[in-house]
Amino acid sequence: MSPLLVAWLILIASILFEVFGMLFLKYSNGFTNLLPTAGGVSCFITSIWLMSISLKHIEMGIAYAVWAAVSTAIVAILGIAFYAESISSFKVTGVTLIVIGVVLLNLTTK
Repeated sequence: MSPLLVAWLILIASILFEVFGMLFLKYSNGFTNLLPTAGGVSCFITSIWLMSISLKHIEMGIAYAVWAAVSTAIVAILGIAFYAESISSFKVTGVTLIVIGVVLLNLTTK
């Protein structure tokens, strides 16, 4: 497996840890519930660590843009699907634009 492919797989894992960290935060109740707080902190630390590894083979700007955009889109979709968060045409447009932006950034990389 090529180092670049491995780096992208590590970045995907980083994104998933970011998403799980956010889900733990939902249940931390302002850091007053110990287990969800510890889970969230652990997930965020792991996410950053994994992203730092992926930066060995992925451009920093691309990696961060993908990480931030994809995790934001996933969290927004999960919020709508499982937590009865509001949905609007503006929210759908925003998530769509995020995805389009990431695609465009990746089309410009070497």
